[in-house]
Order: sequence, then structure tokens, then C-alpha cells
Amino acid sequence: MPLQRIVRVCLEHPTSVVCVAGVETLVDIYGSVPEGTEMFEVYGTPGVDIYISPDMERGRERADTRRWHFDASLEIIVVMNSPSNDLNDSHVQISYHSSREPLPLAYAVLYLTCVDISLDCDLNCEGRQDGNFVDKRQWVWGPSGYGAILLVNCDRDDPSCGVQDNDDQHVRCLQDLEDMSVMVLRTQGPAALFDDHKLVLHTSSYDAERARVFHVCGPEDTCDAYRYVLGQDKVSYEVPRFHGDEERFFVEGLSFPDAGFTGLISFHVTLLDDSNEAFSASPIFTDTVVFRVAPWIMTPSTLLPLEVYVCRVRNNTCFVDAVAELARKAGCKLTICPQDENRNDRWIQDEMELGYIQAPHKTLPVVFDSPRNGELQDFPYKRILGPDFGYVTREPRDRSVSGLDSFGNLEVSPPVVANGKEYPLGRILIGGNLPGSSGRRVTQVVRDFLHAQKVQPPVELFVDWLAVGHVDEFLSFVPAPDGKGFRMLLASPGACFKLFQEKRKCGHGRALLFQGVVDNEQVKTISINQVLSNEGLISYNKFVQSCIDWNREVLKRELGLAECDIIDVPQLFKTERKKAVAFFPDLVNMLVLGKYLGIPKPFGPIIDGRCCLEEKVRSLLEPLGLHCTFIDDFTPYHMLHGEVHCGTNVRRKPFSFKWWNMVP
Repeated sequence: MPLQRIVRVCLEHPTSVVCVAGVETLVDIYGSVPEGTEMFEVYGTPGVDIYISPDMERGRERADTRRWHFDASLEIIVVMNSPSNDLNDSHVQISYHSSREPLPLAYAVLYLTCVDISLDCDLNCEGRQDGNFVDKRQWVWGPSGYGAILLVNCDRDDPSCGVQDNDDQHVRCLQDLEDMSVMVLRTQGPAALFDDHKLVLHTSSYDAERARVFHVCGPEDTCDAYRYVLGQDKVSYEVPRFHGDEERFFVEGLSFPDAGFTGLISFHVTLLDDSNEAFSASPIFTDTVVFRVAPWIMTPSTLLPLEVYVCRVRNNTCFVDAVAELARKAGCKLTICPQDENRNDRWIQDEMELGYIQAPHKTLPVVFDSPRNGELQDFPYKRILGPDFGYVTREPRDRSVSGLDSFGNLEVSPPVVANGKEYPLGRILIGGNLPGSSGRRVTQVVRDFLHAQKVQPPVELFVDWLAVGHVDEFLSFVPAPDGKGFRMLLASPGACFKLFQEKRKCGHGRALLFQGVVDNEQVKTISINQVLSNEGLISYNKFVQSCIDWNREVLKRELGLAECDIIDVPQLFKTERKKAVAFFPDLVNMLVLGKYLGIPKPFGPIIDGRCCLEEKVRSLLEPLGLHCTFIDDFTPYHMLHGEVHCGTNVRRKPFSFKWWNMVP
């Protein structure tokens, strides 16, 4: 309920006051009192409710039930619930009495004009039993919560425009309005009231930098009708009454939640009394609505795929063909970035992350452009940004980034429950260093952005032991028909040595790795016996296993996982400049398209005509209903310290769960 307004009555002449429907007005009768007053009576015309509040403990009573002893501690409260038809068409009369006089000592009259003013928007109250009784000044999370939602208008609905819509102070096409939220100012009352009263829409300078408001000033089917009235340098706007009782506004977000910005934005409308030319206008009433800017949301690999992205470079024709066939099986659209655009930068996973934003009226895919800025740096902005496809990026001011700022180092888990808390949209996974160490970390501006979204609280894993330093080098998630609905795959040197020892025990110690690698003279075959007798390789992989085990425990704790939720995938690593790289193509670095998996072909030992690594992976994953396709990425990707996942990207179907129904 808005704050009460205090009005003082005068004996010498009647007082006129404007009140707002449903808003309490305190009437002060004590400033001008006839001498000898002991009691008073208060009456109002029909439609005027008057209450007396003797004290906080006794509550309030209707004023017209009896005569009241004069006591300065009494409060007189006036409420009107319906707007007036004419100026001063209602009144309150106060009569002052003495026990020594049969007639009233004096009368005071307070003339009332009631106006109904409301600033409204979609408070997203679906499912609430008390939807008409929410506080518009609050934003409440959860299934029984409420509050208006604002999208950052970060797409470009007019392709001929050179900037994103949130950088444009004009409505270029009517489609742009679909990305905005509607705010309506409703007024009811005598039209003559606004001859000397005015309505001002306003916000703080802080909020004005983060949202923009357009006023509908003409026919809504023309772009010229939408006048830019609030945002950036505009913090207040006197509202002309173009449409009488109802004025419509369209609101767009300009900034995502971030460090120093919780995502909450407030707008206010204030009724000002401008009737006295000798004084500045005085406020009578303010109504407020609060919006929350929708967070950017990542999609885990367990959600259904919609579109696959891959780069065509000079030596990956077969790889692109294999990805295209997998996308066809999964029913996905395929987008190929040509070589003249990627300039031989094939790492499309590292360049961007595809997510979305959502309000009750609209869901918008949004690409998050990484600060790595390789040769692919223009692709997200020039090729993906467009009508109904938004764009956001974060770059450090000094432009100092490391390999950890590529988005192969940015993943998200499926929905989980950990330590009694639900994460219905999963948790973001980023790689960094060990607590207290001075190794590489994701740049601060990206970490701030991810934490500020609130709905997928990040978990930082230890990746500084890896040469490239990405979480997708040792983990991935695949869908499963049972349990939690997914399995987490972890690269496992221990599982690989165990497999090779079993094969040697069965007499296959001479079976060779890397047989069949095409057109690569740098690669020499190596037998199972040679691997198992290489003390340096064994020792180093024990170290790698300890690093993965550290992350395993963190993931079990932070994602609420049990051992049955984890599959150990055979994998070996080798050292380059004291950091780890995959010894053979990294099997967990896979492309997940529903039940279809595009897995790096490992070129493992051939036993009985089949690769034993491929067979092991099939035995682990195919019982889950998954289809394994092994893709040769050896020369165009593996030799450059990347694999299938690094060379692809996927836009996925948004969660069915609505982010505003969670409690962060």
C-alpha cells in the first residue's frame, strides 16, 4: 500500500483535496480547533469511508458510529474506493462539540476529488490464488512468486540496422515490440482535474541506464507512434493523455544482470499538484512497478538439439560430412561457417556459447560471444545476431585473456539436487586453478556475468593442469533413461590402463594404437605392451588421474552425484611443456545430439578386427539407448589439441522449466 498522505482541515474556509482510490488519507483536525472543544463528530457523503484509530492496540473503528472525545492521539482516516465523476463531488464534514453547548461550536468541510491511478504490467501471477493482491513494488522468486519480467532486447529485428536493438533509440520495425514488455498507465477521474495536475513517469538515473521506455503516441501499427521517453539520459517524462484513461508503454531491457546490477529495475508514476503558480508542483501519490531482467540461460547437452554449427576449413571435409550425417540422423538443422569467414579458425565451440532468455510472452535464443577473439570473432555478431536471435559478450578492459576464456571451458550440468537444494536449470561448470594457487582462471568479467544470472550458480573446477585448460577435455553429459536422467562421463587413465592390462593378459599385448591414421607421418604406432611398460607415461597419468579425481569429488558434492551417475571412459594423456594433452583422441570430447553421439575416433588397438577402445565405449553407452558414431578428427583437430566437441556447437531446445519458478 502506498504511503498515507496527511491533509489538514481549516475552520475559516473549506479545504479541497485530491485523493487516490484505495489509498488512505490522514485528516488532521487538530491544527484549527474552536476553544472549548471536548468532542467531535465526522460524517462523509456516500462512497467516503471514514475510520477512527484510537491506538495501535485497538485497531480502527468506523467514525460515523458515535461522537468521539477530542484526543490528539486519535487518527482520522479517509478512504475512497471509486473515482469521482466531477471535481469536489464528495466531502467530509467535521463538527466540534462542547458539553456546555447544545449546538456544534463549528464545522469544517473537506471536499474530495477521487482519482484512480495505476501503473500496471504483467506480474506473472499465473497459478496464484491471490493474484489481485500482490505488491507491485516487490519481485518474488518461486512457484508462488510474482513480478514483471523484462527481456534484454539484444537481437536485431531490422537486418538493415547496423546495431542491436538495445543500442537503438528507435523502434525500427513492429516485430521489435515483441521483445518488449507492456506497461500501462490507467487513470480514472474528472478530466478537469488534469488542468492543474500532471502525471510524471520516472525512474532513477541508475535504472535509466539499464532499460528504455517507449510511449505509444499514435496508431500502434506504425513505428513512428513509439516515442522514446525514458532511458539513459531521460529519467522523467510528463505523460500527455493521448488516449484518455489508458496510456501504453513498451519497455526493453538494455543490460543483463552483472556485477553491481541485481537485475531489478523500478518505474514510478507520480501525480503532481501544479495548481499553485507560486509554488513548485507537489506530489500527491506515487505508484511503482518492479521488473526483473531475465537472465541468460545455458542449455546442457542432454536437451534436444535444434541446430548444429561447424566450420569448413582446408583439411576437414570428411569431418564436416560426418557431422552433417549425424545432424541429419538427429533431425537438426546444420549451419556451416565457410572458410572465408572463419579464416581457418575451426574452434567454433571456443568462440561462443548458445543459450536463451525468456519471459512469459517470449523466448529468445542468445549467443554469448567469448572474449577469445580468434579469427572467428566476427561470426557470432555478423552471422548469428539477427531477427529473434540475440547477442551478448563480455571482454576485460585490458583485453588480457587466457586459453581458459574460450568457451570449451564453459559447460552446464543437467538439472540436479545437491545438499538439499534444487538446481532445476543445472549448474554452470567453468575451469580454473586450485584454491589459493596463482594459475590461470576465467577472466573476472565473464565470471561476474555468469554469477549474476543467479539461476545456474557456477562451480569452478581445476583445469590448470591441462595445456588447453577446458572442462570439456575431461567431462561431458549424456542423456539416460533412468536414474537422474543423465550420466556424467569422466576421462579416466585408470580405466584405460585396466582395459589395456586385460587385453595384454588375453594375449593382445602387441596390438597397436594409431593404426589407420590417414596422411599423418608424424604419428607412430605404439603397442599395448609399450604403453604398459612406459614408466614416464604411467607416472604422468597417475598425476592426471589425481587431478580428475579432485574434480570428481567436487562434482559429486556440488551436483549431488553418486558413483552410479558417473561413467569412467578410458583415456590417456601425455605431457607437453608440463601440461596435459590427450595421448589419443579424447573420447569424452564428443558431440551429443539426443541419442546420437559423435565421438572422436580413438584409433585404439585393433583386436579381432575391432578397436578395443571403441568397443569399450559402446559397451558403456549403448545400454543407455545411445548410438555411437566414431568420427575421424585426428589430423584436423586432435593434432591441434582439440576434438569433435571443440569443433562443433549446438543450439538446443530451452528448458520446459521456467526460471522464475526457482528459488536461487
